[in-house]
Amino acid sequence: MPVRIDKWLWAVRAYRTRSDAADACRNERVRINGAYTKPSREVNTGDEVSFRKGIVTYTYRVLEPVANRQPAKNVHLYAENITPQEEMDKLNVPRETVFISRDRGTGRPTKKERRDIDDLMQDISYLAGWEDD
Repeated sequence: MPVRIDKWLWAVRAYRTRSDAADACRNERVRINGAYTKPSREVNTGDEVSFRKGIVTYTYRVLEPVANRQPAKNVHLYAENITPQEEMDKLNVPRETVFISRDRGTGRPTKKERRDIDDLMQDISYLAGWEDD
């Protein structure tokens, strides 16, 4: 029995809510067998589902379509995690902490200072690969 992809992603606890899963589909963060999908697309046994959360792209194989939310201990019955190790290693990348010091009493940053801070943060996130697609 086929199940909608947004419902399946919610049922196997890939996303906290079904609307989060549907939004991910609409924003092209979910693929079924390599093709972007709409939330209404149905998944079948054997399909390969990839979805991006943060900087990691998780990949699962559908073992059984399920429409009801499952306990975490039962997820392995419905989805097989086949995420490559390189993707999982992205979770362990140390995050660089940037601290910008301002002297006490100098007030809020000026428009130019704020732009400089934003540019610095954008450069750091680009170099670290933290960009939100």
